[in-house]
Amino acid sequence: MEPVLVDGGKGTVELGPDGIIHLVWESKVRIEAEDAKAAMAAVNRIAGDGTYPMLVDMATTENVSIQARSVFSIPCAANRIALLGSSPVDRIIANFFLGVHIPPCPTRFFTSRDESMKWLLQAGK
Repeated sequence: MEPVLVDGGKGTVELGPDGIIHLVWESKVRIEAEDAKAAMAAVNRIAGDGTYPMLVDMATTENVSIQARSVFSIPCAANRIALLGSSPVDRIIANFFLGVHIPPCPTRFFTSRDESMKWLLQAGK
């Protein structure tokens, strides 16, 4: 399936042949509540009536607002979420989200794509 541009153009969503939804944010973006809502709408649109594990590539995001983090705690078509980052700042953002908000499904932070994919795929077994 071809990637779908998130309304506002700050990211893309794609359901891969691996059965994982990939949400990739553009480099250096600041994610606000409206961006988070648009991304979740795209995820739900791509998933149709199903639920899938989701990889959120946040490795190059600049900031995620408090309001956006609240939106990400609303259930969507994801049944397991791996947050993929690459820096200590990414880890702080993810840990803050996980510490303050109750994720809608099992959610973990990773700095390794391979580890995150392994974790996402093990849920289907």
